[in-house]
Amino acid sequence: MSALSRGLISRLRLLSLNPATSSSSSTTLPATTSYSHFFRCFASEALVDGAEIAEDRGRIIVAKPGVMTPQSKRTGVIAVKCGMSARWDKWGARVPITVLWVDDNIVSQVKTPEKEGITALQIGCGQKKAKHLTKPEVGHFRAQGVPLKRKLREFPVTEDALLPVGMSIGVRHFVPGQYVDVTGITRGHGFQGVMKRYGHRGGPASHGASKSHRSIGSTGQRDDAGRVFKAKKMPGRMGGKQRTVKNVWIYKIDPARNLIWVRGQVPGAEGNFVFIKDAFYKKPDVSILPFPTYFAPEDEDPSKLEPLVADLGEVDPFMVAD
Repeated sequence: MSALSRGLISRLRLLSLNPATSSSSSTTLPATTSYSHFFRCFASEALVDGAEIAEDRGRIIVAKPGVMTPQSKRTGVIAVKCGMSARWDKWGARVPITVLWVDDNIVSQVKTPEKEGITALQIGCGQKKAKHLTKPEVGHFRAQGVPLKRKLREFPVTEDALLPVGMSIGVRHFVPGQYVDVTGITRGHGFQGVMKRYGHRGGPASHGASKSHRSIGSTGQRDDAGRVFKAKKMPGRMGGKQRTVKNVWIYKIDPARNLIWVRGQVPGAEGNFVFIKDAFYKKPDVSILPFPTYFAPEDEDPSKLEPLVADLGEVDPFMVAD
């Protein structure tokens, strides 16, 4: 007899010995109370009390513009790194540019203190087929009622910056001229020596060296301390780690193509995902940021919008006297 059959028979015997109602007892228990443990073990879906459903659905988040305070914290977005280029501004200065593509960002889950104990928004980016996702991932998207997404990221927010599930977030979430923090996975270079990994000079190139031109050299002392100190720079795996570039300046925004031009470099190779959020140190002016995100008018056509460029001022920096 299989283990499943033995377990089924034992539970049926338990039900027969403990009926739902008892004539000797003064109180009568509902039938669902006695059989709930039995059906919970063999049901494909978890039993949920009606009170729990009412509690989860009691809080309704409405998407509407608000007033941002210095303590408010907005959500971030997920973008795809397209590559680097260069642009010349109106004063003739060359600006190194990294192009980031915000690919169909939506809110895929809302986390509240009542249910998860935190206040955060889960953002989904891109598209993906069900056959390329695991069953738990497909079940998560279907439970939230959102399309299947390629990448998910959770952003902590404040209570006043919550957005409903399914809310779309585009490049107008940011404004040109503000500073952001960009997080990504750096390029992997594999196992490298100290000359490439840390920029060490290396050994002599001609005299006094025998097959040790790029060697690490001495790693410690003699009897004192008689060991190699921790964090000694040695050969090892280079790159492939999460890093954040802070205070990245947004040069230009193209709402028609969902592109963001930022000045300088960001971590990762072309095609990698990066995560953009408001800068922590160089905080933008709360009066110019859309809060909790940008709400487009009903009659706005995104395909006809012109790119937005940061204000560079009216003084030519090359003509300013010393």
